[in-house]
Amino acid sequence: MAPDRKISRRDFIHYSAAGLAAASAGGAIGGCSSSASRLPTRPLGATGMQVSLLAFGGGSQFLANEDGAWEAMLERAVELGVNYFDTSSSYQWEAAMSSEERFGEVLSSYRDRVFLATKFDSREPAEAMREFDRSLQRMKTDYVDVLMIHSLVPSDDIAALERGVYAELRRLKEEGSVRFIGFSSMDSAEKSREAIEQLEFDVALLAMNPTGYGGFVTDALPAARVKNVGVLAMKVMRDIVGESATADELLRYVLSQEGVAGALVGHHGMSRLQENIEIVRAVASDAEADMASAERRRLESRLATLAGPHALCWARPGYVDGALS
Repeated sequence: MAPDRKISRRDFIHYSAAGLAAASAGGAIGGCSSSASRLPTRPLGATGMQVSLLAFGGGSQFLANEDGAWEAMLERAVELGVNYFDTSSSYQWEAAMSSEERFGEVLSSYRDRVFLATKFDSREPAEAMREFDRSLQRMKTDYVDVLMIHSLVPSDDIAALERGVYAELRRLKEEGSVRFIGFSSMDSAEKSREAIEQLEFDVALLAMNPTGYGGFVTDALPAARVKNVGVLAMKVMRDIVGESATADELLRYVLSQEGVAGALVGHHGMSRLQENIEIVRAVASDAEADMASAERRRLESRLATLAGPHALCWARPGYVDGALS
């Protein structure tokens, strides 16, 4: 990390206060905060961040939007109250602008109104820090709200992570370049649980949907609740929404899970973004919206046949998160 990347404690406090004030405006509705014009929010674990129930994913679906379309989509998301934007240093398609660069082009103008999260892939500390330094440059910011180890897998050694990239995460958090630290995983609920139990992460991004694939709802999520780790659900609809289940069912399923702050969804097309925002608004405003346990079990039973690589492209060997294939 270059020395001029380090922000002062005074600036860090200013950034934190501004972000929290912008995100937490409004009264309480069903355990969420909202206002008439903004998307409802929930607390992200013990971070103090109030994040929109629908978070914006910067992976393959977002990258599929053509130039001239993605700019308006980001603008519209902010306008409608989405305040959490997630990307990764590896989200890029061939020679096109990376997801981080797209975020920087638009979201830098709204920096005091949004939370930015990104990830690094390398498990080698020096390379991971080079990734992060590049991420800051791409996103035109001096700090990120959440920095994550990208995609924990069964072969990851938690002790090795603790000595290596996790130690770097802690350092960045102490110096103020990163407000909170975390990890993502769509491959190993067991390794995610171990990471939550053995290390001090603030945020976890976990693959959760009614197919039950990976066991994140039953294995990793309870551990996160015990330690008050903020959880966002990903892979909520990918390869499921359509004939198998509706977007309403899938969003309702994850948002009714205790301890889930929001659903992270990538969107291809403005209409999909608008539709999902309206669903989330309806879920938050409906006193009967929470999916009952029996209803969740019926949905899980109906979609259990999709729990595997045969149906879920992101569960296949060699899948690259953020690619358009």
